[in-house]
Amino acid sequence: MAGNQASAGHLLRLIRSGEATTRGELQQATGLSRSTVGHRLDQLFKAGWLRGATGTSTGGRPSARLEFDPTHAVVLVADLETRHGRAAVVDLSGKILAERTGSLVIADGPDTVLDRLAHWFGPLLEEAGTAPDRVCGVGLSVPGPVDWESAQVVQPPIMPGWDRFPVRERMRAALAEHLGAAAFGPTALDPDAGADQLPVYLDNDANLMALAEQRENYADCGAFVLVKASTGIGAGMVVGGEMYRGIDGGAGDIGHIRLHDRPDALCMCGSYGCLAAVASGRAIAEQLTAAGIPTASGSDVRRHLAAGQPDALRLARAAGQRVGEVLVTVVTLLNPGVLMLGGDLASTPFLTGVRELLYQRAMPRTTAHLQVVTTSLGDRAALAGAAVMVVERLYDPDRADARLGALA
Repeated sequence: MAGNQASAGHLLRLIRSGEATTRGELQQATGLSRSTVGHRLDQLFKAGWLRGATGTSTGGRPSARLEFDPTHAVVLVADLETRHGRAAVVDLSGKILAERTGSLVIADGPDTVLDRLAHWFGPLLEEAGTAPDRVCGVGLSVPGPVDWESAQVVQPPIMPGWDRFPVRERMRAALAEHLGAAAFGPTALDPDAGADQLPVYLDNDANLMALAEQRENYADCGAFVLVKASTGIGAGMVVGGEMYRGIDGGAGDIGHIRLHDRPDALCMCGSYGCLAAVASGRAIAEQLTAAGIPTASGSDVRRHLAAGQPDALRLARAAGQRVGEVLVTVVTLLNPGVLMLGGDLASTPFLTGVRELLYQRAMPRTTAHLQVVTTSLGDRAALAGAAVMVVERLYDPDRADARLGALA
């Protein structure tokens, strides 16, 4: 193993993954000397990132097992929907320490939404019993396409005012205003910016839901797809253990694939015939309202489905069939092991509709080993994904080394 692949950050990766959890195993995995391993572990212990635990004995003395300490810092995470938001303080294992859900209208624009979100985090930190100086990063989930590297939303159909807005900088400013300019401690280092600034990461909600579900329940699945069907329709894909975003964050935007037989359906993006204009929660809400059943949003559709409202059940199944038509191509192209459905429409009728079209039209070879399931993390999937995004980014070996250098 090359020297730069046996740094303290790389030792941490081996420990976090479970590949090597004792000093002896680390020496064997890296080829480093006992003293060098000891020196690099000292860096990790000094930073508070590791803790010791008694390992299993193999006949002699029990080995001193090393563990990543998920309590040494916290992450602020938020899931922004069209009409409400969910925010939480979590530890580095993703455990929720404090949580709040409330009205937060995405169409009010980024200044208003991010300021209110920052206002929420102060009381949440108090409830979690932790200080702002233990925050190591922020993760945000949004219902629109994201250029992940710049943390900017790009041409979002349902997020007026957010296009190319500097979310990262505005979130930092809002948190400084509500928590104090000097609130964040030495863990608040953004290695990507090369500056002593609080790391803020942003991604599409379907991407983060997919990331959380794959890591939690399907870690061995080499090709995982999650489709979120709520106000809009989008997909997140984890391929080879990595989130697949495309070249500029546009991958998975299946809600704007055109249907050949619905040229009359006007979409929020301004085009006609998009899948989202026909089969999204917004589309079903409009159809129910036209039928005399007042329905304002995908969340209302969800409530109708839970109550067993016959028209909602029928329309959800039909929507599932339309989504299934598009997913035939997705499944044929990617050959995933798991296709998961989430969002407001992820009900039995919707699932049934998807399966009907998928198994009817896809080649048997493509679906022979495919699991079609619904989300297990539910409403918290995007929050969990936001936490995974931040932790995996900050404790990536190179970034971990940069942060350790700054702490030293």
